[in-house]
Amino acid sequence: MGKVAVCATAVCATAVCVAAALVVRHRMRSSGRWAKAAAIVRELEDKCGTPIGKLRQVADAMAVEMHAGLASEGGSKLKMIISYVDNLPTGDEKGWFYALDLGGTNFRVLRVQLGGKENRVGKQEFEEVSIPPHLMVGTSDALFDFIAEALKKFVDTEDEDFHMSPGRERELGFTFSFPIKQSSIASGTLMKWTKGFYIEDAVGQDVVGELTKALDRVGVDMHVTALVNDTIGTLAGGRYYDPNVIAAVILGTGTNAAYVERAHAIPKWHGLLPKSGEMAINMEWGSFRSSHLPLTEYDQAMDAESLNPGEQIFEKIISGMYLGEIVRRVLCRMAEEASFFGDTVPPKLKIPFMLKTPDMSAMHHDTSSDLRVVGSKLRDVFEISNTSLKTRKAIVEVCNIVAVRGARLSAAGILGILKKLGRDTLKEGENQSVIALDGGLFEHYTLFRNSMESTLKELLGEASETIVIQHSNDGSGIGAALLAASHSQYLELEES
Repeated sequence: MGKVAVCATAVCATAVCVAAALVVRHRMRSSGRWAKAAAIVRELEDKCGTPIGKLRQVADAMAVEMHAGLASEGGSKLKMIISYVDNLPTGDEKGWFYALDLGGTNFRVLRVQLGGKENRVGKQEFEEVSIPPHLMVGTSDALFDFIAEALKKFVDTEDEDFHMSPGRERELGFTFSFPIKQSSIASGTLMKWTKGFYIEDAVGQDVVGELTKALDRVGVDMHVTALVNDTIGTLAGGRYYDPNVIAAVILGTGTNAAYVERAHAIPKWHGLLPKSGEMAINMEWGSFRSSHLPLTEYDQAMDAESLNPGEQIFEKIISGMYLGEIVRRVLCRMAEEASFFGDTVPPKLKIPFMLKTPDMSAMHHDTSSDLRVVGSKLRDVFEISNTSLKTRKAIVEVCNIVAVRGARLSAAGILGILKKLGRDTLKEGENQSVIALDGGLFEHYTLFRNSMESTLKELLGEASETIVIQHSNDGSGIGAALLAASHSQYLELEES
């Protein structure tokens, strides 16, 4: 019996030792995993670093590229497109105007009553229409006939408040958010389709001409007065309410900027100088790139796998389309190299663009003690459950690094515009400079917006007293109607 007891004791002791060894090994393995995961996060933070000195270099590079883009076509990574908008709204505009906003799988038609400085925008009505998928890959006539029919139905809903002066046509501002080569305020040739459209016979055609022919075919008496993109529309909407608006920035799914340039500072402009002495410039700043931009291996891999490798680099590190995807790529590497979510990599974590920026934003803004929003997003998006608080905190840190880099670089871009216009320093007696901002990223991602605004103040120093960021909503809609009014064919008759 004694021998049996001794053996049993020895077996138990061995089992305890083995169990202890397993626990120690698990802890060592776990701490090794955490060390590797932490190293990946630290490396990300380092590579995404945006110290003030670097941001100033980015702003200087932006200003240099702006000068080059204005000097000659193709002279810069920035297209610096002449919009032919030389009369921004003043607030004096009166009458009824239409707008058509075509920028994706839906389009909107709007009717706006302008009442001058006292009443501003009075009545406004709109309808949103979905484009059937077959029309996105059909013929030019089929697409524009569909749009014209929708406009006709909308015109037919005009009530007793609507009235036009005898002999006048309805006037329309057309927001067309696809690449065009503009040749006047109301004409532009389609260069290529994006966003799932491919209508071959429309490429190389004047989109205003195509719309006008379709309106004629359905019997709508309407004149397209202005062809604009959404950023120019935002600039117009901002200027309508505040004469100190000098630029507009869109921070949404994509990103762009437009600003008001002195006409004599545009060497590539060969026409007569406009009476106003000003010209709105569509920068297409998403295509900006510079050796000073803090790019990571995740950005480079995402760019290489994109539909437009080597293009839109600035957009790919600051806009809503891409921020969530950058976070997903970081988490995927942590899963692969540090077993961050366990011994296997969650399958859905490997799917590109699975993490949308609104979900990233929800995780970043989670203030609950147990970060339950982070937990629910991981479960809903990637089917990852049972994550520790430590894991969730690391994920919030990744979101913060990626968002702050984008926000601070956006601020540097705005500083570049201010530098080009000589508005980056404090000058006695100078008016405020107002930047109109729009887009879902700016509007809904509060931590992104706050970081951008505080960074701009930091960059400007005392000059920040004269710089104002102002939210300007629905530039692509009301902005187009305002530009139809400020470029009305009847303006000279009214002035004479």
